[in-house]
Amino acid sequence: MTDILASVLAAVRERTTPSREERERLSRAADRLVARTEAATADCPVETDLVRVGSTARGTWLPGDQDIDLFVRFPPDLPREELESLGLDVGHAVLPEGRAEYAEHPYTTGTFEGYDVDLVPCFRVESAAEARSAVDRTPFHTEYVEREITPDLAADVRVLKSFLSARGIYGSDLRTEGFSGYLCELLVIEFGGVRPLIEAVVDWHPTVELDPVDHGTRSFDDPLVVIDPTDPERNVAAVLSSTNLARFQHHARTLLADPDAERFEPSEPDPLSRTDLEPHLARRGTTPIALRFAAPDIVDDQLYPQLEKSRSNLVDALERHEFSVLRSAAFADDRALVLIEPAVGSLPAVERHAGPPVHVRDHAAAFYEKYDESDAYGPFVDGGRYVVEREREYTAAIECLENELFSVSLGPAVERALESEYDLLAGDDFSDLLPEFGAELARYYDPSP
Repeated sequence: MTDILASVLAAVRERTTPSREERERLSRAADRLVARTEAATADCPVETDLVRVGSTARGTWLPGDQDIDLFVRFPPDLPREELESLGLDVGHAVLPEGRAEYAEHPYTTGTFEGYDVDLVPCFRVESAAEARSAVDRTPFHTEYVEREITPDLAADVRVLKSFLSARGIYGSDLRTEGFSGYLCELLVIEFGGVRPLIEAVVDWHPTVELDPVDHGTRSFDDPLVVIDPTDPERNVAAVLSSTNLARFQHHARTLLADPDAERFEPSEPDPLSRTDLEPHLARRGTTPIALRFAAPDIVDDQLYPQLEKSRSNLVDALERHEFSVLRSAAFADDRALVLIEPAVGSLPAVERHAGPPVHVRDHAAAFYEKYDESDAYGPFVDGGRYVVEREREYTAAIECLENELFSVSLGPAVERALESEYDLLAGDDFSDLLPEFGAELARYYDPSP
């Protein structure tokens, strides 16, 4: 009997293997970049060395990947301020058209001979456990993977990356909350290939714990735990969300049930048109509300946690006022959008408010006195408690959202953007979102794993 999955994986493996010409071109460019950086560090007042890191250094990069990551290592006792200053000096000398980006500390990003380059300063520590900054571990990751990986396993890492990318769950940035390249490498090495990994994933029951070099150290409160072979105090899968782990499990099951190379190809939905949108609104009978504003000019790893915090707290505000929320989402490009879909857009003018049990004398008496002369219905007794039916603060969800917008805790950059300008769209105005967010709305109204 033909092993269809083996044939599919072999085809994907061939498609995801960079050609010899592409590998040689990358190698030559990387060598020239290293030489240029060595020249730039020759007059540095402290001793430095260079380490290539990332997937192009480890042979696990996908065709078309144009990234070269080069780390400049500085003495571990160098003050951080000097590392940052010297690191940027080297970066600007090597990449004069580049720009500074900021993670835990600044680094330089730019292009060299058509390749995207990150030139990152770090401390030359003796082990990953002694890291003074998060990036200090990265050279040790490269050393470990190069020692453990074989050409066949590297090919399987590329297959796994292709599968996860097609499903939208590859990337450890805080926008994606998916699988990092290093995590993919560790999983393939741990299971001895992509197929054994996929066959194992279908039966995982979180929390799943893997400890590649048997550190046997403390536990982590994450759905997938992969102890970093170079640092026993770190879970490589810490960024991976429970949602994306479940999505991986779902797609692993569908691949085993119906092997098809198309599952390794991304599919983008066509943007919704007004004609597409109207049947969804009519069928669902909800009144979605969109908060649209200029996206703050900050990196995605700062923006998306702030968007998520803002979305979550706005949903909480609606639900505190009894506007149950069916679903919500947040997106960003040039402009940002927080989409909230209450199950109902309006509520009655009165709400039920239960007080303390009548037998709790002091509290019950205070509640009774508060409402006895008010225009509320009651107080009356129901189930042993005083109850009133009082005027509701907000009868429309959009009114609640507008009035509570700056009362909830928002991300600071989001709050500043909203203070400048924002739009609240609902009803007939909702279709105004389509030119900017048609693809995101297509995914929202046709959800899938």
